[in-house]
Amino acid sequence: MFISVWFKSRQSIQLLGALVIAMVALVANPRFATAQGAGYWHTSGNQILDANGVVVRIAGINWYGFETTDEVVHGLYAQDYHTILNTIHAEGYNTIRLPYSNQMVETPIIPTTLATGNAGGPINTDLVGLNSLQIMDKVISAAGALGLKVILVNHRSEAGNSNEPNGLWYTATYPEAKWIADWKTLVTRYKTYVDSHGNPIVIAVDLRNEPHLLAGGARTGSCWTGDTWTNGCPVTNTAQNWPAAATRAAKAILAVNPNLLIAVEGTDCYSGDCGWQGGNLEGAGSYPLQLSVANRLVYSAHDYGPDLSTQNWFTSTTSASTLTAAWNKQWAYLSQNLVAPVWLGEFGTTNTSTDIQNSAAGSQGQWFSALVSFLANHPNINWTYWAVNGEDDFGLLDKSYDAIPVSSIKQQMLSSLKFNLVGLGGAGGTPTCGTTPAVPTTLAATTVSYSSAQLGWKAVSTPTNCTVTYTVYRSTVSGFTPASTNQVASGLASAAFTDSNLTASTTYYYKVVAVDAHGSSASSSQASAKTLAKPAGAACHVAYTVTNSWSTGFQAGVTIQNTGTTSLTGWTLQWTFANGQTITSFWGGAESQTAAVVTVTDLGYNGPIAPGGSVTGIGFTANIGTMNATPTNFTLNGVLCK
Repeated sequence: MFISVWFKSRQSIQLLGALVIAMVALVANPRFATAQGAGYWHTSGNQILDANGVVVRIAGINWYGFETTDEVVHGLYAQDYHTILNTIHAEGYNTIRLPYSNQMVETPIIPTTLATGNAGGPINTDLVGLNSLQIMDKVISAAGALGLKVILVNHRSEAGNSNEPNGLWYTATYPEAKWIADWKTLVTRYKTYVDSHGNPIVIAVDLRNEPHLLAGGARTGSCWTGDTWTNGCPVTNTAQNWPAAATRAAKAILAVNPNLLIAVEGTDCYSGDCGWQGGNLEGAGSYPLQLSVANRLVYSAHDYGPDLSTQNWFTSTTSASTLTAAWNKQWAYLSQNLVAPVWLGEFGTTNTSTDIQNSAAGSQGQWFSALVSFLANHPNINWTYWAVNGEDDFGLLDKSYDAIPVSSIKQQMLSSLKFNLVGLGGAGGTPTCGTTPAVPTTLAATTVSYSSAQLGWKAVSTPTNCTVTYTVYRSTVSGFTPASTNQVASGLASAAFTDSNLTASTTYYYKVVAVDAHGSSASSSQASAKTLAKPAGAACHVAYTVTNSWSTGFQAGVTIQNTGTTSLTGWTLQWTFANGQTITSFWGGAESQTAAVVTVTDLGYNGPIAPGGSVTGIGFTANIGTMNATPTNFTLNGVLCK
């Protein structure tokens, strides 16, 4: 009872404080009265509020390059920087996370990787002869003219193409004193940068990208207070204690501009529990930061899927609920417990369809679709996708930085999380989605094999200014209630879904919900499908060998082995490419490819396979995608091959 009363009292105080701030802002800044996201932003509990006391959400994207050896945002070799900014704005992002290096600030170069013309005519002509810092001025100013906000992030010390390998916020060449001095230089420089309505463009600083303890296997990097792996990581350990260093930097920054939000990332490990660099904030609950100015602290985490590295929570039993538990333990609890706002500064996936949506346990697609759903269900958690850069495996755009995203499905999923800043910038902002979508109808489920089922339903009408996606829920119990624990897909752009990795001879029940930026519909009526019985004695093995390769393509051979106890009279082989490979010619089977999925059927003469027998002479040539990883998910007649 005492705890309940305390929380209610605390929330009342926060609400009263927000109302007072809002009233003062409205009197002092009448131009902010109708703008959403106006003025400088501040925090209250787990929320970020604008100068009017209106809740806002960072819903943005990373655009990197200033921190690299190029010392300029990437893509300017192909497009004008205004064009890229227009694309970011048009796709609904409201903030740009802009990395830089200390070297770029202190000794900026005149970049050599920007073009002054393309097929459309002159580009970047106003950047000719400018150094990196001067180009950053132009990018920030142009972003503000569109109503976009900017968050600066100290990505590393020396210019380079990764985070700082030593895991610290300093190096021998750029010690802590220079790190702080460079922050003061940038904060002073951009304090006067405002849009046409007088709103500040740079609203936050991310003090250091991905501090981490483990560097080359040694515990010599950044630690968080209380960490048992580093003898408690006391604040007196000035060489490693990251929260203390962040507090020192924040004090210096807020002395220059007390209105900025201060984002502090986690480390990788806390008392032996390790994960993504910058992604572990478990120590912040017991050892929070105390800044010199109240209501400015935002905690930031990074999170990625198994394609980047296989963490211990990616297994054959991974589900949406186990992923949620991992996120809550590492960083989301700070938002859930009203400690402070949380900002997911980096997360991303490739443009391969199965890396975006997948029901396979422990897969990249399962992680990404579950994370998008988690963010949709927790609107107080802020986010910036990694990255707009077309040269990146996770890039939103292609290498030419064309205005249309490479994956419409991924973009539509991210659009379902967007937050419009209405009334800001020269473009006047983007109209807000103000209507919840209708309930999906005519849901039907059809059995495909012993391990998969196909769903289809009637697409709902899209409300004005909205983007509709769909979330699918599954249970083995009829009449179930949709919940995060039984969700199998989210962010679906089309009114269809194939559910795989199911158990044979089992009835599954499904419901679908339509989602847009305003909210979620009620669930559809239930549909069901029973998977086929698994063939007795069915088992297989596939040998896949790359026999030749060249700069743009490769040749591969496939051998199918019947390792079961029953004869096959015909076969259908299926696999999924992970890196965008596309087949150009095929022999030994009738082949078709849909996106990343390849399906091959026998040619009659090579259909029968006796137990212990095999089929050879199957092969193809193909174009290489972003990489050329060997497929590992072969199925034969619906049976997963070992």
